[in-house]
This record gives sequence, structure tokens and C-alpha cells, in this order.
Amino acid sequence: MGEDRIRVGQAAEMLGVTVETVRRWEAEGRLKVDRSTGGQRLVSLAEVTRLLAERRKAGSERATVAGSARNRFPGIVTRIEKDRVAAVVEVLAGPHRLVSLMTAEAVDELGLVVGQEAVCVVKATNVIVEVPSSRESRG
Repeated sequence: MGEDRIRVGQAAEMLGVTVETVRRWEAEGRLKVDRSTGGQRLVSLAEVTRLLAERRKAGSERATVAGSARNRFPGIVTRIEKDRVAAVVEVLAGPHRLVSLMTAEAVDELGLVVGQEAVCVVKATNVIVEVPSSRESRG
């Protein structure tokens, strides 16, 4: 068995589906499956990668109907600084300047460009409240 081909059970595990689903996808022509000289079903890693990418993209196109984050800031992307791995994205949302650190891949997948509308969703487990000092002492 070549290193670039894996058994159907391994492919199913990587794809997060059952072996029966992989077999159904083969029958539907959605997934190309080869046979070893012994007749064993084998799937190329390229096919698994292709399906994973398709499924990830399809999942990201689904509309969000509900979420637990309450802090949503619609605004405009004003700055993107990106290298090979990481990116800084700045969004001006009303009087608020929000900065997000994300992967460069996420910037590309979202198709972010300066001047584009975007919504920043903020969810924090900790909120720190500070009280500014008064001009007069409180004594």
C-alpha cells in the first residue's frame, strides 16, 4: 500500500464520517476509491484533502441563525498587516477601533480587504472594569 493512499476506515475517521458514508460517496461518484491488488478499497490522501476542503467551505457558507456573543460591532476594515503565518486586522466600528489577531490563512479565506464591511464579534470570559481617578482627592 502506497503512503499516499489509506484504507477506507482511515479515510472515514479523517473525514469524521462512517465507513458506510465513504462507500456511499464512492457509489455516488463523490469520492474516487481505488482497489489494491488484493481488492482492498484505498483512498488517496489528495481525495481526503479535497473533501475536507469542500466540507469546510460548505460549512462556512451556512448562515448563522444564533450565537452566544452579544457584542457585535459592524464596521469597516481599515488596516491589514499580514505575513506568511499571522495577520493583524483593524476594524473601525463607530467610535470603536477593534484589532483582531488571526492567521494569514483566515484573512485569505474570508477575502478580507481594506475598505470592506465586516462585523467584529467580541466574546470574553473576563471583563475588567477600571474607575478613573477623580481630580479631587476623596479624603
